[in-house]
Amino acid sequence: MGHRRFLPQAHRFRKQKKAFNGEAEHVRAPKPLSGAEVLDSLSGVEVVFGKGRRPSNTEGVWKKRSIFFDLPYWKDLLVRHNLDVMHIEKNVCESLIGTLLNIPGKTKDGENARLDMVAMGIRESLKPVSEEGKMTFLLAACYTLSSKIIDPSKLQQLQDEVVVTLCLLEKYFPPAFFDVMVHLTVHLPREIKFCGPRIESRSGFKVIPIDYKTLCEAHYYVLQNTTVVDPYMCEHLSFVRTLHPMKAKNEKWLQAEHKRSFSSWFKRKIETELAHPENTISQQIRWFAHEPKREVLSYSGYGIGGYYYNTRDHDSRSTTQNSGVMVEAESLHISTAKDKNPIYANMLYYGVIEDIWELNYTQFKIPVFRCKWVDNKGGVKVDENGFTLVDLNKEGDPNDQFIFASQAKQVFYVNDPNGGRWSVVLTTKPKLYDRGDVCDNIEETPSFSRGLPESDDIDNEDVAYVREDCEGIYVEEDTTSRKKIKRI
Repeated sequence: MGHRRFLPQAHRFRKQKKAFNGEAEHVRAPKPLSGAEVLDSLSGVEVVFGKGRRPSNTEGVWKKRSIFFDLPYWKDLLVRHNLDVMHIEKNVCESLIGTLLNIPGKTKDGENARLDMVAMGIRESLKPVSEEGKMTFLLAACYTLSSKIIDPSKLQQLQDEVVVTLCLLEKYFPPAFFDVMVHLTVHLPREIKFCGPRIESRSGFKVIPIDYKTLCEAHYYVLQNTTVVDPYMCEHLSFVRTLHPMKAKNEKWLQAEHKRSFSSWFKRKIETELAHPENTISQQIRWFAHEPKREVLSYSGYGIGGYYYNTRDHDSRSTTQNSGVMVEAESLHISTAKDKNPIYANMLYYGVIEDIWELNYTQFKIPVFRCKWVDNKGGVKVDENGFTLVDLNKEGDPNDQFIFASQAKQVFYVNDPNGGRWSVVLTTKPKLYDRGDVCDNIEETPSFSRGLPESDDIDNEDVAYVREDCEGIYVEEDTTSRKKIKRI
């Protein structure tokens, strides 16, 4: 690209390599050519009019000689062609918005652009990934804004930021700019809170009643993993410690009692607070306290986060396997049966999906997977080649079955070639599938309030070119010829 040539010689960007073309820039900006110098360089150009035969001499940057040079004064003009500012603005904005939002036909990013960077030896993390057939997977770049994902814990922050952003726009933009569509951005975070993720693909559903014990277990998992309920979780733990000071010294007993009694305590707590006219209880907390309905929507297949899942029962009647799941979770670790002070640590858990349910909280629904998990004690191991093996017959805690559908990562189980009861765990990347595209995974979208990053004088840091929180895209293999890159 060569834009660093126009910087002052001492500018820090000239020294940086990784963020640009892999080399430091020491070349000065080119001197603008005079009209006489341009005319002299065009002296050997063969001019052919029309769309027929092209000139044979194609060396150099000039392909034809302008007819205006026939004018005696043309070579003496300081400005021979006025740049159209509005035309430049339009094209720059079109390229910028098209690339940021990945608009087909407008984006300057694509398979050829990624292959150009591979040829230049830069930004290796963005190189296209060839899949079977003629499909190529492009990872989401750091400048991709069309993220399909958002982190629920960041919704309040996004709500605050969108309001501040609109206020800043209001200081400078005319009132006519703020039509109803602009105003509706204020309400987007609220609707995400109540409506939850959008699920674009599901199949084989039916309404079924579930027993109250299982419903309470699923409900507790939802409360335990919902950010707005965290303060009540902490308050209830303190309440149990105060009520049972001696028994609460045993962490295992404390957690069991907390799980057993929290839902009913939480319901009474919210009912008491709602009795005060000036309460600040949100609608979401109110419906969580009411518990979900006994009837749930049960599915045999569910698409979320780029994966498509099936229940174990559906897989048993199919030639494909889509019921394997993995999740990373914090759990209580007990060294022995007499251990009174277990510790918490993150671990990977492997299992299969038994049921896919949508819990109905009246105003919103929450998709959950009921899984049979492999016992990590004796049911999971890593062989000498680094492969993870699981024994699917070793069942873990039957009272800890649920996860959010958005928390699952799909895995496949392949019988160990050495035989026996073990299965090899194989992971997979999110993909598109015939039942429709997916746009429901929830992860963080960086806000616009961060400003431009600070640049170091020394080029000693890796640049994050790939967005981990955004899905990539598949493209058809481009069989057309590709143009070479030229530095101008």
